[in-house]
Amino acid sequence: MEKQQYDVIVVGGGHAGSEASLAAARMGMKTLLVTLNLDIIGFMPCNPSIGGPAKGVVVREIDALGGEMGRNIDKTYIQMRMLNTGKGPAVRALRAQADKYEYQNELKKTLENTENLDLRQGIVEKLIVEDNVVKGVQISTGTQFFSKAVIITAGTALRGEIIIGELKYSSGPNNSLPAIGLADHLKELGLEIERFKTGTPPRVKSSSINYDVTEIQPGDTTPNHFSFETLDESYKQEQLPCWLTYTNLDTHGVIRENLHRAPMFTGIVEGVGARYCPSIEDKVVRFSDKPRHQIFLEPEGANTEEVYVQGLSTSLPEDVQHEMIHSVAGLENAEVMRSGYAIEYDVVVPHQLRPTLETMKIDGLYTAGQTNGTSGYEEAACQGLMAGINAALKIQGKEPFVLKRSDAYIGVLIDDLVTKGTNEPYRLLTSRAEYRLLLRHDNADLRLTEMGRSIGLVNEERFSEYETKKAMIESEMARLEKIRLKPTKELQAYLAEKNSAALKDGILAADLLKRPELNYLDIAKFIETPEVEVPRYVYEQVEIQVKYAGYIKKANDKVDKLKRMEAKKIPDNIDYTKVNSLATEAVQKLEKIRPETIAQASRISGVNPADISILMVYIEQGKIAKRD
Repeated sequence: MEKQQYDVIVVGGGHAGSEASLAAARMGMKTLLVTLNLDIIGFMPCNPSIGGPAKGVVVREIDALGGEMGRNIDKTYIQMRMLNTGKGPAVRALRAQADKYEYQNELKKTLENTENLDLRQGIVEKLIVEDNVVKGVQISTGTQFFSKAVIITAGTALRGEIIIGELKYSSGPNNSLPAIGLADHLKELGLEIERFKTGTPPRVKSSSINYDVTEIQPGDTTPNHFSFETLDESYKQEQLPCWLTYTNLDTHGVIRENLHRAPMFTGIVEGVGARYCPSIEDKVVRFSDKPRHQIFLEPEGANTEEVYVQGLSTSLPEDVQHEMIHSVAGLENAEVMRSGYAIEYDVVVPHQLRPTLETMKIDGLYTAGQTNGTSGYEEAACQGLMAGINAALKIQGKEPFVLKRSDAYIGVLIDDLVTKGTNEPYRLLTSRAEYRLLLRHDNADLRLTEMGRSIGLVNEERFSEYETKKAMIESEMARLEKIRLKPTKELQAYLAEKNSAALKDGILAADLLKRPELNYLDIAKFIETPEVEVPRYVYEQVEIQVKYAGYIKKANDKVDKLKRMEAKKIPDNIDYTKVNSLATEAVQKLEKIRPETIAQASRISGVNPADISILMVYIEQGKIAKRD
């Protein structure tokens, strides 16, 4: 065959692979996406949902940078809910229930119609590597494709094995093909590989569920979207509800009586499972004092009877799964359409990666998504986006694009992976972000749109709309800082109604807005209407910035200190064994992870402040010993 040359080749068509290939192609790279099955591009083998705490913020960050996930879920959701509305803005998060089939169909359509992007079904068996530089891939038919960069986003397919009871067989998720040859080849290339495990619950038939004994969980009536491009007018008023039920002591009894048949406890499961998404048998054992656990019944789409039994992830034998399900209120007569299962797979240990997600061992080779040990569609998608961006920038001869921990949850995730590593499937949590007050759902565009524009993923029209919004926010905040309200009879009565202290003198509108019991619309009743109507997405941002100004300033002061440490680069190839007085553990960790900045080095477990001080003095002296 004629030699087929590309700039970037992406291996795998899941959420990471889709974002990686779209980013590279949109940045002008001739891109090839090779995947095991073109019919399951963007497939959701587990929960048919997008977003939630931390994860929902990541989707908005992907969108602000010019990625696709936010736009795609806005087109295909069947329910949208804002979570944690009773809490502060730092932990609010949007979550959508997806029509899983529409989601993947819409995403495939986008990929197929993207300029510079070719799609190819095939099983990648090995990489073409010369002198530790990747040159392309070879698929099972023997056909070779050549490129300047390769991004592996193989998900759970790398030597995937499905486990149900005593049954264990080679397979990718949802009985798709596994990638065995590629898994073997990555080991041959010298990459360190670990074995992880995740799982999924049974699916039951909707018409066989007794919803009368469950609690309805409807979608929001207030318009909300993930993408900053989606207009409120497109909000779907008619949404499908989810339903809440619970396990009980009978359920737990069934599980306990069959633990001797549970792969997790018999030794059949060898991989490390996800701490924050445990199986029901694990929950029953670990939380033996709990009389019940939540079960959410979530429809998988508008045109299917399948319902996802969220919270009942299991790898127990099928007969036990049926007995367990039928013990749950509302599921007494439920018809099981698909059994739950565990899946084990290979992952590339992430400390072998640079912050760009390029491997240290092989030049031009990037990995992203569950291949790097994460769990979740959102975590995968943001890594794919960053790998695609950095592969394109490297080919263009430009500086890499690395988000700091203070820039985005994406920066937190990648820094955690490459600096701290993970010994279990990594899940992003709000508690992992030390600057979460700055990394909010509402301000992702204000943080990242200009970066997306500079990379080339945000077009002129989108950027113009962003600048208009930013100007409106600044203008309205300045206006509130100038308007002084007098303690009129009407205002005093309204404050009393809101259980707010009466005014003794005049007060600036901005200062009155700082009161926790008042919001922007309360203040707007007593001030002159602006010449241009203030949209909801503007006044909500004004309210947050005014109310939390003091906390935001403190967080920004901490960020400024961090930036000074981030600016202190560590020379490439430094030989830490030659740095006198460094602790032995610090030398071992620094040699293994190879941090790029002093700030990154300070976050490595086992590297103490004293080690950092010694390292800084050593670098400032300028006589750096280099490794061979």
